[in-house]
Amino acid sequence: MVVWTDSATSDLRAVHDYIAKDSLYYAKKVVNDVRERMEQLDTFPKIGRIVPEINQENIREISIYSYRIIYEINDQVIIVLAIVHQRQVLNNEI
Repeated sequence: MVVWTDSATSDLRAVHDYIAKDSLYYAKKVVNDVRERMEQLDTFPKIGRIVPEINQENIREISIYSYRIIYEINDQVIIVLAIVHQRQVLNNEI
């Protein structure tokens, strides 16, 4: 099961709102693509790479468009922790 933290949900909403300034169509497309990609984690939880800044086996990331989706593998639950732009410095608080 994939569970989104409030913070990750807020990040995704911010991505949507930023892109929607130029194109509502692409904003919706990016959000849908991110959600679909995260649902794949139910079947393939280790598909993402280990986050280099954290270097823990259970904290991974998937890149889509210009975003890094950070998630944690926790037993049978995948927890989406954050969505950050690839150029953004990753906060160690994740």
